Amino acid sequence: MHDIVVSFLISGFSDVAWWQIVVFTLVTTHITIASVTIFLHRSQAHRALTLHPVVSHFFRFWLWLNTGMVTKQWVAIHRKHHAKCETKGDPHSPQVYGIKKVLLEGSELYRAEAKNAETLERYGHNTPDDWLERHVYAKRIFHGVGLLLVTDVLLFGIIGLTVWAVQMLWIPVLAAGVINGVGHWWGYRNFDTKDASTNISPWGIIIGGEELHNNHHTYPTSAKLSVRPWEFDIGWVYIRAMEIVGFAKVRQTHLPPQVGINWARFGLSIKTPEHIQSLRYELVAMLDQMRQAWYMSPETHEQLRRFRERFNAIWAGANLRRDQVLDLLQTWCNDAKKSGIPDLEQLAFQLPCWEARRR
Repeated sequence: MHDIVVSFLISGFSDVAWWQIVVFTLVTTHITIASVTIFLHRSQAHRALTLHPVVSHFFRFWLWLNTGMVTKQWVAIHRKHHAKCETKGDPHSPQVYGIKKVLLEGSELYRAEAKNAETLERYGHNTPDDWLERHVYAKRIFHGVGLLLVTDVLLFGIIGLTVWAVQMLWIPVLAAGVINGVGHWWGYRNFDTKDASTNISPWGIIIGGEELHNNHHTYPTSAKLSVRPWEFDIGWVYIRAMEIVGFAKVRQTHLPPQVGINWARFGLSIKTPEHIQSLRYELVAMLDQMRQAWYMSPETHEQLRRFRERFNAIWAGANLRRDQVLDLLQTWCNDAKKSGIPDLEQLAFQLPCWEARRR
């Protein structure tokens, strides 16, 4: 009997090698990352894709088992982050709380905001509200992680406690700490967004593509987070694979500005100022790309920055009449055509400013 107990504590019922335990831990934590980025983030929070009910429920069960997070809470907190980004209302901005606090106490910030009923009411709409959610996933949050603990110990013996600890720390460290903290503090930027978001790495593998955080803040409703040819979003690979077999349907992606501008596409798609407004972020991204060109002088770079700000300002005036918007747009186009910057002049000539004015 003593030998049986000792044998169980050493290797559990699985009796596998140490490297197999490592592989198991990495696979399960990666599935958790995929569940967060695909289900919670892209599907639930931003509605960038819809998932087959079976797939959706698998993600819900897996997150209950491996994190204890409640869908409505996570979605509400993330939506509030976008709505209040880098202000005192942002639940986890390193620009407000400091990088050390967000990096080391990101989970504490999350739990504190999860208790805010106003946040849940205002930002947590259109999340699962069925019997399972009300009576199991949202009500018995510790039962899932407790079941996982028992499973790990049964499989691997005493080392299962370490496996479980790693599984429990994976999201608090990588998501609540690294993405929410480092993703607004250090890295490179493809786009000059108003917030401090950055891309931590051009290869989004370990955190499911969430490393491309500046891209996400530029195109928050896009199911695809990579925008440059050298960037990689493994979450998008999984989404496309599920879409091919009918388990997912992508609702929206924002195609990146390519090297050079597809003038034919824009000549066909932009007909009125309303069309221009609908493509505002893509046009701004093109202006950003121009600024990053290697042949641009510092003076030209600054000139493009001012044109970008003026273009954004046209749509910031919520109380402007349509004719006022047209006048501002035409003035912007005329100035751009005389800017002396070939790429900008070409863009301005493609925008139907004169035609729009006559409508």
